Amino acid sequence: MKCNITCIPGDGIGPEIVAEAKKVLEKVAKVYGHELQFKDILMGGASIDVHGIPLTDEAIADCKAADAVLMGSIGGNTSTSPWYQLPPEKRPEAGLLKLRKALNLFANLRPAYLYEELAGACPLKEEISAAGFDMMIMRELTGGLYFGERKTVTEDGVRKAIDTLTYDENEIRRIAIKGFDIARKRRGKVTSVDKANVLDSSRLWRAVVNEVAKDYPDVELEHMLVDNCAMQLVKDPAQFDVILTENMFGDILSDEASMVTGSIGMLSSASLNDSKFGLYEPSHGSAPDIAGQDIANPIATILSASMMLRYSFDLDKEADAIDGAVKKVLQDGYRTIDIMSTGMKQVGCKEMGDLIVERIS
Repeated sequence: MKCNITCIPGDGIGPEIVAEAKKVLEKVAKVYGHELQFKDILMGGASIDVHGIPLTDEAIADCKAADAVLMGSIGGNTSTSPWYQLPPEKRPEAGLLKLRKALNLFANLRPAYLYEELAGACPLKEEISAAGFDMMIMRELTGGLYFGERKTVTEDGVRKAIDTLTYDENEIRRIAIKGFDIARKRRGKVTSVDKANVLDSSRLWRAVVNEVAKDYPDVELEHMLVDNCAMQLVKDPAQFDVILTENMFGDILSDEASMVTGSIGMLSSASLNDSKFGLYEPSHGSAPDIAGQDIANPIATILSASMMLRYSFDLDKEADAIDGAVKKVLQDGYRTIDIMSTGMKQVGCKEMGDLIVERIS
């Protein structure tokens, strides 16, 4: 298979971790007889430095022309970087929001999996972590509060900010269908998370999800209020298979889920549209404080590349090879500094990539 991949190294540790993911993909292509073509483009602070804006029209065109996009991380130190002296629409993160909208990436997949080898890093009580967990958070990505109309006004001498949360039934239905489809490939359970006891948008969300569920009699559906879900994630994470939710709730819950795994440096993500096209990126940030020191954990980006093979190219065997190589490296006792523990061997970003490459066959 020939695959055209647009890469966005981004800012901070982004170039380092993307380089390791590309190295792993190249080994997979060699072993399994595929041809991969990469094209690097600028986004975020790197684009601001060159073009004055976080995302150019040319960069969007390069992404649309590709079969998939692999991204590192964007942004910098919000208190010291000159990027954050710019208007909000010209800051690094604005580029990512613009790209998601331009590519119609409405479905965000955030796996949260506790590796047995890293159970000691889980902050939960041992009797909870011992059960393990393996969940997929499906977050609607292009609607809701983050994309609604907003303004700040002054009324009678008092400043007032207004943010609008809007969803229509089609936006809800398409993410619900994706969620149920993913559940069918996993353990067959969807937990739809909302705030239907308060919000009209959540009441519509619940109604549409119930309608979609009728087409999936083999998938169990439960509804859960978002505040209860936040509690259950730390009380009994093993109960969850697919968590289906709207944009802001998904943003918060996916970060919570990532931390109970013990390290956000281990967590991949995918953002998909109606076709096989997707943008794949680690769940963590750009970590500018450790950039260039060869200590970043590249595993989340490498696992994001695995998701790309699985969901955009249907190369399940190749994706399994990457996942298996990551697990083997952990079993062999190698750790980057963020997941280091007593008795293990600490390695840097580049060496971790090399070790994973060696175990792909």
